[in-house]
Amino acid sequence: MFRGRRYVVAFVCLALGVAGGAYFGSATHTLQAEPKKLPPAGPAELTSYRDVVRGVVPAVVSIESRAKVRRPGRERETSVELGMGSGVIVDAKGVVLTNYHVIDGADFVQVRLADGRKFISEDMAGDKKTDLAIVRVKADKLLPALTLGDSSKMEVGDRVLAVGAPFGLAGSVTHGIISAKSRSLRLNAYEDFLQTDAAINPGNSGGPLVNLQGEVIGINSAIKSRTGGFQGVGLAISSDLAKVVMAQLLKEGVVHRSYLGVEIRDVDSDVAKELRLPVNTGALVTRVLPDSPGDRAGLKAGDIVTKVGAVPIREGAELRKVVAGLPVGRPVEVVLMRDGKSLVEKVTVEEQPDDYGLARNQDGD
Repeated sequence: MFRGRRYVVAFVCLALGVAGGAYFGSATHTLQAEPKKLPPAGPAELTSYRDVVRGVVPAVVSIESRAKVRRPGRERETSVELGMGSGVIVDAKGVVLTNYHVIDGADFVQVRLADGRKFISEDMAGDKKTDLAIVRVKADKLLPALTLGDSSKMEVGDRVLAVGAPFGLAGSVTHGIISAKSRSLRLNAYEDFLQTDAAINPGNSGGPLVNLQGEVIGINSAIKSRTGGFQGVGLAISSDLAKVVMAQLLKEGVVHRSYLGVEIRDVDSDVAKELRLPVNTGALVTRVLPDSPGDRAGLKAGDIVTKVGAVPIREGAELRKVVAGLPVGRPVEVVLMRDGKSLVEKVTVEEQPDDYGLARNQDGD
């Protein structure tokens, strides 16, 4: 009786042991199989730009510019490739914004979308003085397009993405921040650059610099580099300047600008000390071009322009911008200082010659 009971107890213990081992073994196996979950690294917008990129890339194009040539001994024309760049569709009806130097010298261009569609266009217009251009393409349906944002609202430190086709690699995206605003590096006659550390390389020219809302706040244009490759200093033409130029190119095919016909420099600390003036007080006239509007109005070298119409002038770039936007052929009052005295001259501004400001990239109006 006792011995039988011992066998029963032993059997029950053995069964419980096997069952318990199976349970804990299974639990251990399950714990080992599940990966350890880590807390999120931060908000999604800090860890990925995927949503912005999905909305931007379809509207970014690569542009191949070509020139027509007729080779000796051949009756038919052929074409040669001049270069490649990028662009961004800013109107769903088929308006592409890019750099002037991307289409310079081209008889026609091939525009390739991210989805593989290609368009050939001879409908181009450009403005060499700002390095901006437009290309119109004809599509059978509306194209993906981006909005030109307000570059004046961007601040140093704001995050941005540069999109384009560096070295022909279409759809490439780099990221960075706004490093500086309102840069003027004497690359173009009229400038308003945003500086960024987002990687910009050859082929990125004409592509968009976008904010995290997917708005175009700059047109990637140049790099400041000793090697020709990216070194942390990229430059994009501000969208505020691009809006003004694009509107005229769409309407007129050219950009009309007025000029005074004077060469100028800023009133820096040396000039201010010599003339006993506050720094950044007007623009110093260093030369008046013969037979120019300024010459006919009596402006002289040594004059300091402090106001044009109702707009105060603090530096040379401001004078260039204000004068360029004046209606051609209309008189305007120019307030200036001469020999320590303030006086007003009435100047009738005229349209700039095509090559004005380009030959030597001089500071002038």
